[in-house]
Amino acid sequence: MGIALNANPVVKWYLTHRCPECTHIIEELALNAEKVKDAEQIRNAENYALMSVEDFIIYTTPELMAETCYFISSWNKAHLFELADFESKTVLDVGAGSGRLTFAAAEQAAWVYASEPVGTLREYMRDKIKRENIKNIRVVDGLVLELPFPDNTFDIVMSGHVVGDFWEDEIAELTRVCKSDGWLLDCPGAAEPTFVRQQDDELVKRGWEPLFYDRYRKQVIK
Repeated sequence: MGIALNANPVVKWYLTHRCPECTHIIEELALNAEKVKDAEQIRNAENYALMSVEDFIIYTTPELMAETCYFISSWNKAHLFELADFESKTVLDVGAGSGRLTFAAAEQAAWVYASEPVGTLREYMRDKIKRENIKNIRVVDGLVLELPFPDNTFDIVMSGHVVGDFWEDEIAELTRVCKSDGWLLDCPGAAEPTFVRQQDDELVKRGWEPLFYDRYRKQVIK
């Protein structure tokens, strides 16, 4: 990444101005990178950097997500409703993305709050809400480690492709905003009825129940 940044000062400038809170990281990467002039080596570094952020790029283009992400295009919302009773419940979708879980839950829930840190994805969901005249969804900014809600707010707290960087802290924050006897749901969106994770999975070790279609749930007892 440092080699690619040094070879593309315009990109480096853009990143530091687009995300000033990460300036120190970008500067450190560039400073500590090997000094390279060979064009092929620079190109390899550029390709490596682009491949590393490919997933993040697709998440900023929600109009493409439904076409290119298998866990959206092949996912059946019926798998979500098998995990808990959503009828008249207050639900939080953490890291909502383009709203795969949010819009499904809204068909049965009283209210669904979609917490999503990426601005383009929030705009995409709000546009869809307006276009389809949906009345029971609210979209907010928020990170899994800093959810902008009081304790014991939701009957169901769900997510997909979110938990996993800081297991204990992330699950603790999901649990904090969930009511006692409520449900935590992990629903990444597998299209096939497979038991894809092993029984020593991090969620299983923390008391989550594994189900087919790569789904996990845990009832909150406080």
